[in-house]
Amino acid sequence: MPDSKPTVLVTEPEYRKGEDCFLAATGLECRPAPSDEHALAAAIHDFQARFVIVGGRHYSGPLYDALPAGGVIARFGVGHDGIDKTRATAARLFCTNTPDVLNQSVAEHTMLLIAAASRRLVVALGAMETGTWNAAAGNDLHGKRLAVIGCGGIGRAVARIAALGYGMHVTGCTRPDAPAPKGLDHFELVTNDFAAAVRGADFVSLHMPARPDTIGFINRERLALLSDRAWLINTARGAVVVEAALFESLSAGRIAGAALDVFAREPYVPAEGSGDLRSLPNVVLTPHVGSNTVESNRGIAERALQNIRFAMAGEFERMDLV
Repeated sequence: MPDSKPTVLVTEPEYRKGEDCFLAATGLECRPAPSDEHALAAAIHDFQARFVIVGGRHYSGPLYDALPAGGVIARFGVGHDGIDKTRATAARLFCTNTPDVLNQSVAEHTMLLIAAASRRLVVALGAMETGTWNAAAGNDLHGKRLAVIGCGGIGRAVARIAALGYGMHVTGCTRPDAPAPKGLDHFELVTNDFAAAVRGADFVSLHMPARPDTIGFINRERLALLSDRAWLINTARGAVVVEAALFESLSAGRIAGAALDVFAREPYVPAEGSGDLRSLPNVVLTPHVGSNTVESNRGIAERALQNIRFAMAGEFERMDLV
């Protein structure tokens, strides 16, 4: 007897992250599917699926033709620059993401990168692996200055941990085309002036989405505004940083270092025109794992399925539409 439950196709890496939740989904049949766009489109046809949950890959063609009008492309996560919203709208598809549920996870990873940079953790680990006792001095975070670029949910969570947990002085920077909000908890100052926000900062942490107005935001000119003791931290999106300019600044010692969880091309390979960041001693690199915790993955899976259920019920105003 055919299964009467609607099918939800979940790209394979995301299915494995939230497998327990997907297996237990009431009223839905969740199935793993290929991440490759052409293979995913074929699976949609095979299962006559109306709903897909996808990761961060870029989808630019067959996906939008394969889904029927009223279908849902649910992003497993927050960043949705890999989804062509214009094409999805033309195909009468709903696109959603999962805001807020991963704020704590990404904020904790941000602080881990900041602490690793401050205490020269990568150098110490490398020395221990080779049998070298390299007890180089690090720095305390207490009293240091942190500039948080982007004061959304994740940026505010970072400010809370930095200020309350480490005693850091936190400055926030919001969009330049909008007035800076007043009275945000845990920020000593919030401004829409990037130069003012990063002035004297020991760490500059990025928490902005990748949009047309933020692609390449951290360029040669803005990097030149950072102190030579500053570390650039990026747990947002790789596209907001011009990696060639960053490599140049790091190589020349114009900034102290960079700790990155996201890259222009993932899995990481050097961006066009850039050197290999892995070759530099003043970098800390992780493979886009900021939100990849058991707790966060569970919350993301549940939220993605919730958006699909809202679509099925016609409660479109309750969906996390992007």
